Amino acid sequence: MIRWGVLVRAIVVAVLAVVIGGLVGLMAWGLTNKVPVTALSGVTRLQQPAPPFKLTLLDGGQFERFATSTRPMVINFWASWCAPCRDEADDLERAWRSFADEGVMFVGVDIQDSIESAREHVREFGLTYPNGRDSEGVITVDYGVIGIPVTFFVNKFGIVERRWVGEVDESLLQEWVGEMVAGVAPSEGRDGQNLESFQRLFQQR
Repeated sequence: MIRWGVLVRAIVVAVLAVVIGGLVGLMAWGLTNKVPVTALSGVTRLQQPAPPFKLTLLDGGQFERFATSTRPMVINFWASWCAPCRDEADDLERAWRSFADEGVMFVGVDIQDSIESAREHVREFGLTYPNGRDSEGVITVDYGVIGIPVTFFVNKFGIVERRWVGEVDESLLQEWVGEMVAGVAPSEGRDGQNLESFQRLFQQR
């Protein structure tokens, strides 16, 4: 004769064992697959079409990235209060000058900043490529940016071919932009990071 009380207890124990086993498995997976949140800045745009945008430039002009643009483009998100952004500013300017005659466009998107501080940053580092403020945060959201600096490399087909999180150096810029201009497949990974020189948005300056 079946003892229903014993059977019910056995079923409950079995269900609990499965649930606990699943939770332990998820915890173990999470521990072995941790990704720092800073590394995720802009990751959703990688290998996707670069969103078009309009940007009011710090000098009062306008810049627009069209969905049908056929020019390779380097898009750098920065702020004047971000130390790594300051560290990479000279490298970005030199890379821009190196590739300006190749049809590559560089554009800087300043976020969470005052217009006075942003203009001073541009003057201090002598930046000659277009720079403007994303005052309402629309471009920042569209590109999935949660920290800076982050740099996107958009090929002539309008696809975000590569992404670099954190301070980017000149040698990497030269290599990645050169390959993009040549139209060759990336020789190494499409995604890179320097998380020691990265700042999350909304953190204290």
